[in-house]
Amino acid sequence: MSFADLPMILTLVVIGVTVVLYAMERIAIELVALGSVVALILVFTLLPVGPAAGKIDPGDLLVGFANPALITVICLLIVGQGLFQTDALEKPAQLIVYMSRRRPWLAAGPILLAVGATSAFLNNTPVVVMFLPILSAVAVAQATPASRFLMPLSFIAILGGMTTLIGSSTNLLVATVAAQSSDVKLSFFSFTPLGVLLAGVGAVYVLFLMPYLLRPRQTMAEEIQVVSGKQFIAQINITYGHPLVGVASVSGLFPELKDMTVRLVQRGERPILPPFENVTLSPGDTVIVAATRAALMQALSRRNPLMGGERSEGGDAEASSIASADSLTLAEAVVAPASRLISRTIAQSGFHADTNCVAMGIQRRSRMPRMAMNDIRLEAGDVLLLAGGSNDIQRLRGNRDVLLLDWSAAEVPRKRHAPTALAIFIAVVLAAASGLVPIVTTALAGTFAMIVTGCLNVRQAMRAIDSRIFMLIGASIAAATALEATNGAAAIARLLIDLMEGLSPAVMMSGLFLLVMILTNILSNNATALLFTPIAINMANDLGVPAEGFITCVIFAANCSFATPIGYQTNLIVMGPGHYRFSDFVIAGVPLAILLWITFTFTAPMYYGFHYAQ
Repeated sequence: MSFADLPMILTLVVIGVTVVLYAMERIAIELVALGSVVALILVFTLLPVGPAAGKIDPGDLLVGFANPALITVICLLIVGQGLFQTDALEKPAQLIVYMSRRRPWLAAGPILLAVGATSAFLNNTPVVVMFLPILSAVAVAQATPASRFLMPLSFIAILGGMTTLIGSSTNLLVATVAAQSSDVKLSFFSFTPLGVLLAGVGAVYVLFLMPYLLRPRQTMAEEIQVVSGKQFIAQINITYGHPLVGVASVSGLFPELKDMTVRLVQRGERPILPPFENVTLSPGDTVIVAATRAALMQALSRRNPLMGGERSEGGDAEASSIASADSLTLAEAVVAPASRLISRTIAQSGFHADTNCVAMGIQRRSRMPRMAMNDIRLEAGDVLLLAGGSNDIQRLRGNRDVLLLDWSAAEVPRKRHAPTALAIFIAVVLAAASGLVPIVTTALAGTFAMIVTGCLNVRQAMRAIDSRIFMLIGASIAAATALEATNGAAAIARLLIDLMEGLSPAVMMSGLFLLVMILTNILSNNATALLFTPIAINMANDLGVPAEGFITCVIFAANCSFATPIGYQTNLIVMGPGHYRFSDFVIAGVPLAILLWITFTFTAPMYYGFHYAQ
């Protein structure tokens, strides 16, 4: 080893330690990624090395944090947040769940198979973007963690993309380099038979075995929050133009309020108790209901909301302010001991005037009173369901009359913006899939449109940005830059050729697949493909065999980017919404990569007419 090799060795050490720390997860991914970038900067500062044009400086290693791929992923996450915030895909998800209610696995299985087939003819990144919110909505409708569906979505898209020439940008890149460096001209379906075999084996694993390896992942808020079936007493004030005006009871119930229990209809001074026979709701009625928080949020988030605020002096103004608010947050708060609210009704307390929040419901653990919400005198320990702006809800932390349950805060979906959000999403996918506009351009335009049309506010958009993804991409591009500058990857390739000298073409092709498969999960798949395509051609020429087998070997191996989230862009796209950790990709992705390597090792030589014996 010479002094000139020291930067390369140190770079390989930094990359190796970084990957190990990622997998151990003892230290935050963001901190490990930042540490790896700092270490690489120190290596190149103390031991200057670089191409003929000049040495590598810190700016070259930091350029990954402004990479178009990083901007694309972040913007696509924001577009997906717009769909989630407006519940734009609620209806399609409910339809899928309804059709598969007796066989829940049918909800995801056909969608994933459709993703694989579509990815063969469209770039797999926009395909994942298109189906991610649908599968997320199906997961919510089935009360299943999104992590069960989203990693399989990415893997199936990658598998489908390896079956045709245009399924992945990596395939096109390898074909272009091969055409320039040899006489091999790959057509659209040149490697499709072998690709379909590999994708089929991988799909069986993803659909039937991988679910048992994936642990259900939730956000911290979801882990803390316990979904309660407890019911709140709430009231719906029927005004002129209200969607319930003219609704009649059927068999003693109101079908339009099927998720709520109607306990009382107050008509002037006359209370109407259940069962409700021949009752038609009219302006001036007050409907007292018992409902869960989820049902009340659904009533409040409708495009034509059923609920506004409580009936009190100024109650109409409160109802109007809540119904017309652009962004609402629901939260729960407990009436504190010695609170000024005790023994007062909501109307008497002046709570709305003091806090700018409206009480949407009252939960009393000891009993469920049958009276209008505004007639209930509060007691210590009562739980209020409050609606208000995010800042107003947060200010309740300093309120001594109520104890805010921070974990319970959740924003009400902006369903009236759902058509707009869906139109923006479809436009982004179509523009990206057409190839006429770069995907980074469509993603940026989609993000801008989501915010400017009101589907998201700036705070919600910023919350969609996953710091782990930001640091992972920036650090991985820095590592790739360092390896290229020090010729580290080329040295690994030369070592492989030396180790396998004298072996049969089939064995050398299997070894090439294994090495490319490993490196594509550490570097970018395109960088790995660019590096190894000329090497594969030279190996085939030295062995005196057709180069096409070795070229397709690089294509398939470079697509085996399952073992790390940095392996491929679609892995990074699903990492945030699925709440995955680095180790989740290692646990679920490594067996798939090995399975494909074994399958390729035994089938590719027969397909291309190679033999294991020299």
